[in-house]
Amino acid sequence: MTMAPAANPPRPIELTGNDLTFAELYDVALGGQAVSLAPDAIERMKRSRAVVERVVASGETAYGINTGFGKLASVRISAEQVRQLQVNLVRSHACGVGIPLSAAETRAMMLLRANALAKGLSGIRPQTVETLCSMLNAKVHPVIPSQGSVGASGDLAPLAHLAQVVIGEGRASFQGQVLTGGEAMRRAGISPVALEAKEGLSLLNGTQGMLALLSLALYQADVAADTADVAAALSLDALRGSPGAFDARIMHARAYAGAATTARNLAHLNEGSQIRESHRAAEKDPRVQDAYSLRCTPQVHGAVRDSLAQAREMAAVELNSATDNPLVFARDGSGDVIISGGNFHGQPLAMAADQVAIALATLGGISERRIEQMTNPLTSMLPAFLTPEPGLNSGFMIAQVTAAALTSENKTLATPHSVDSISTSGNQEDYVSMGMSGARRLQRMLTNLRYTLAIELLCACQGIDLLAPLETGTLAKKAIAAVRGVSAKVTQDRPLAAEIEAVSALVDGGAFSAILN
Repeated sequence: MTMAPAANPPRPIELTGNDLTFAELYDVALGGQAVSLAPDAIERMKRSRAVVERVVASGETAYGINTGFGKLASVRISAEQVRQLQVNLVRSHACGVGIPLSAAETRAMMLLRANALAKGLSGIRPQTVETLCSMLNAKVHPVIPSQGSVGASGDLAPLAHLAQVVIGEGRASFQGQVLTGGEAMRRAGISPVALEAKEGLSLLNGTQGMLALLSLALYQADVAADTADVAAALSLDALRGSPGAFDARIMHARAYAGAATTARNLAHLNEGSQIRESHRAAEKDPRVQDAYSLRCTPQVHGAVRDSLAQAREMAAVELNSATDNPLVFARDGSGDVIISGGNFHGQPLAMAADQVAIALATLGGISERRIEQMTNPLTSMLPAFLTPEPGLNSGFMIAQVTAAALTSENKTLATPHSVDSISTSGNQEDYVSMGMSGARRLQRMLTNLRYTLAIELLCACQGIDLLAPLETGTLAKKAIAAVRGVSAKVTQDRPLAAEIEAVSALVDGGAFSAILN
């Protein structure tokens, strides 16, 4: 995924903490759209901030405001040390390691944290969140190591690296350079924040790391699901399969929404196929039913679609949730209360990420089986390994092996993370979600899946070309044209690695999903 600057930048998205959409998230993370705090959000934040300031002034004990954190919550902090406590929190929690998050992932994480704080339940000053918005708008991107979160008290280490730049420390990327956080802020003309009571904790406590990665993965997973339908339709024709199993009456008899969508897509893509008509009239074809990887495509792809939809529903709740602790409930000075709870726990997102991982592994698994059906002379009426001269040429033999390797890797990556736990923070945080690692592996799985779908598209186009002069459906020809734009028909053996990469890039860019939309 790459960020594309808008030709005519639209008005900034106003953050309220209550109505951020996935479309807006993608506009900011991928398109660089600007953001600002809504006036009503500012007023709510001022009210909750006033509650925090009253607690500080009164000397009343409140977790995270004038106490230590985690296992050290029983340690009382003096009024003179409250500000230093917040700075120490940010510095001590910046323990992340590993490859930094991408610009898109970082922007998504910054936006989501700003939006959660805009709800006005965190007791943070509006100007602190406005600084975060200014960083987004100026494209000051904190360097955030991707590893170090167990997804329990939120994504503490990743968010600490974000918060470091807010206070002028850490490292940040700005205008193509990685600089110290202070220098990046200076060049962008943004004043770092001097943290007040609770503000460090408010910046660190939340699920926005895992939510950012999950949300971006869902966007790409939708593209992959549509692409898989296109690839399956081409494979069906290459294998002279029957679309009869996609009849709307069959789908209505087992009314899953995802299956109905895929069945419509497959039928639509193959409308007007001469290959289908030749198969219908053939008397020498002994097959009664197609293999499951063809005949059950709506049921398998549909289950993926429904699973992704369920994961998206869970993530949609999180987009506009307050996920830090404690939360500040201000009621115009009457009945104000600060309550400690557990909204930072990432279990819902960890389970959603596992659901997405299983969906991605499933799409790749059935795609690889269709590749096998096309390349194996025992299961296909096409030339062995899709080459006109098998023996002298190996054709797509090793392309199928590559798809098998990718598919097997995704199966292992789909192992659930949300059932794992390891005790942290002196056994205070004794059940954790592993949501960040669960979301982090999705990018690797999506890359593997795109390669697998690219190989299926190459094989299917080759198979259809070998059936000439018969032609596929009108809509399916658009997909073939896209593939043939970067990869010609294989008549003699040649290295296919660069062509797999090129078709994978088309998949990533939405070239095939656009055919359906």
